[in-house]
Amino acid sequence: MRAEWTTHSLGDLCEFINGFAFKSTDYIPNSSETVEVFRMGYIARGGGFKEDGSPVFVPRNYDRDLTRFRLHRDDIAIAMTDMKDRVAILGNTAWIRQSDRFVLNQRVGCIRVKRKDLVDARFLYYYSNWQPYVRDLRSRANSGVQVNLSTSAIKESEILLPPFLEQKGIAAVLGALDDKIELNRRMNATLEAIARTLFQSWFVNFDPVRAKLDGRQPTSLDPATAALFPNEFENSELGRIPRGWTVEPVGQVVDCVGGATPSTSEPKYWSNGTHHWTTPKDFSALQAPILLDTDRKLTDAGVAKISSGLLPAGTLLLSSRAPVGYLAIAAMPVAINQGFIAMKCNERASNFFMLNWCQANMAEIEGRATGTTFAEISKQNFRPIPVVLPPKEVMAAFTPKISPLYAQITANLRQSRALAILRDTLLPALLGGRLSPLRELND
Repeated sequence: MRAEWTTHSLGDLCEFINGFAFKSTDYIPNSSETVEVFRMGYIARGGGFKEDGSPVFVPRNYDRDLTRFRLHRDDIAIAMTDMKDRVAILGNTAWIRQSDRFVLNQRVGCIRVKRKDLVDARFLYYYSNWQPYVRDLRSRANSGVQVNLSTSAIKESEILLPPFLEQKGIAAVLGALDDKIELNRRMNATLEAIARTLFQSWFVNFDPVRAKLDGRQPTSLDPATAALFPNEFENSELGRIPRGWTVEPVGQVVDCVGGATPSTSEPKYWSNGTHHWTTPKDFSALQAPILLDTDRKLTDAGVAKISSGLLPAGTLLLSSRAPVGYLAIAAMPVAINQGFIAMKCNERASNFFMLNWCQANMAEIEGRATGTTFAEISKQNFRPIPVVLPPKEVMAAFTPKISPLYAQITANLRQSRALAILRDTLLPALLGGRLSPLRELND
């Protein structure tokens, strides 16, 4: 390590704030009068910020002053316990990019730089997710049923700081990669919103049909596409639907299959496996509903132990338990464990259509789940859910409009994945002193 680097305790450099113990009864629907609660679900495994799929909100005029618990730009949120249903994130941190969005929940702490003359906040964020530091921090955690980090353990941890300008240089290099990843995430969120809006307009609100019924030209549709929609409604078991459309059980529209877990004690199923095999845990960190990779791989013998076998790329996967409701289209052939309902889609109902249908009908899907220990929706309970289906000509017109959106989402995800690999390769070299952005510039 370079001689000019100096050691400091985190407590000397920063103040530490514990989260507030909100009760579930405090949560109310989102509105202009609420503030979002930062929970552990916003911290990605391995570190980094990710959007929580189930955000919760409390009133801005809460019955006590929440000023102390508000997160500011450049704060660092840290997971102080492990989540039992996820890969360990104890000690991992997330960078806060904006002020006033969040208030801090219990089990999450906030590290806020107070010695801004000694440490750059973004450099500290990257250092806090550097594996040697995380390992040291986890070694300071208490042992028990649930592992916890105390405030004192975090404050007593030690940081090795390079000169301030070098900190800024390291943060700039790694931050540029993360900024592009964040830009891709926001672009994908916009593309998903466009896809949902189109689906909602055509297949939920039936806007083209209503426009024609009122004697208007459907908005944003060329004449050939507009001609595919009728100009009247008819009654159905789900209420009024466009004339000529049908209501059918989802299990008769797409092929719904399940998966299994080959014996994990049998090496021939796993050793040097090359076939993707997924569990709902793979979905917990997804930033968009596209699955590009899995943590574990199966051998040919392992795939043979699963009745549904290797499912083709394009299969839509719905987690059926732990929790119910994760969704993604597989970008590659994949086998699944027992925690999924896989939908093999077709011309009558494309995977893009069914993805958006599941998102729009998630309350119905979750309402059909059963179980006392944890909620689970079986294929038997899923298959009867009714789907409003358009004629095949409308489905054929919908797919070319929406598939470029998901193609761009997939391309952005692949680029972000490559950038994250580059960042994670550079991080130990930069923080270990083997690579210096200032030295490289001078050379």
